[in-house]
This record gives sequence, C-alpha cells and structure tokens, in this order.
Amino acid sequence: MTWADYLSLFLHFLVLSPMSIGGAITTVPEMHRFLVDQTHWLTETEFTTSIALAQAAPGPNILFVAVLGWNVAGLSGAMLAMGGIMLPSTLLTLTATRWARANREHIALRSFSAGMMPLTLGLIIATGWLLALPFLRVDEHRWGTLALIAVTVLLTLKTRLGLVWMVAGGGVLGALGLV
Repeated sequence: MTWADYLSLFLHFLVLSPMSIGGAITTVPEMHRFLVDQTHWLTETEFTTSIALAQAAPGPNILFVAVLGWNVAGLSGAMLAMGGIMLPSTLLTLTATRWARANREHIALRSFSAGMMPLTLGLIIATGWLLALPFLRVDEHRWGTLALIAVTVLLTLKTRLGLVWMVAGGGVLGALGLV
C-alpha cells in the first residue's frame, strides 16, 4: 500500500464515523462498498469473515473495524481504521453529552432522539441483509438462513430475550451445521 492508500483508508473511516448512528455496524454497507467493490482491498469472503470473527470475539462491537483494517494493511491498517472511526464520534459524543445534560427538556433534543430511532433501525436492517446475502445465495443455507432471520425477528418482537442469547443460539445452530 502507498501513503495515499493509508490516507484514503483513514479518511474513509473518518467520514463514516459521524454517520454511524446506532454504532459502527450500521455503516457496514458503505465499508463493503469501499473495501470490496471500489478498492478491492478485501474479497467478499474476507469482508464477511472479518466481521463474523470480530463479532464472535469478546469485547466491544467496534472491534470489527480493527479486523477489517488489519486485513487491509496489518497493524497500520487496524490503527488507521480504528482511529478514523473513533475520533469524530468520540469528540461529537463528548460535546453532545455535555450539551444534552444542560438541556434535557429541550424540545429539539427530544425530537432528535425520536427521529433517530427509525434511521438506526433501517441502518441495522441493511447491515443484517448485507451480512446474510452470502448465505442466502447458497442453496443449502438459504432456507436455514431465512428461518433463522424469521425466528430472530419474532423473538425480538415478542419476547424480552436478550440479543446475546439469540446470537449464541445462532452460533450453536451454525456450529452444528443446521443453518
């Protein structure tokens, strides 16, 4: 990689940071477009595997950004991707929480919070769909994947079962080769 490539990697994640409402995972479709489709730094399989590996590991969900960066350019790539995604959102969060604490009952703050809910939900659904596509394209995984999606949606809507238990259940079903 050239210095221009390193700068491009950092700047792309820097720009994605303010758009990661609901967490960095909501920007996965754009990361995919950049890393797989545009720059060809990662293959479809490397991209999906990077996210799956990071999500299975203990720790914060944002670790997948470091794994993507690592797979693009080793330790430098991991540091640039994480620095890019963390810097703007961290500064914005510090500033916004100070303002929100001082203006809790402000109508603009309450309206903003209510308006962000559907946006976040839409971004999470788009990410889930992108991560499911490789499995939906394989005949022997298609129906199991669709069933797992349907069960997850039903459990989310109808129970108070924690998401971590659904992820664990999906991991067990996958390990057993059922999906």
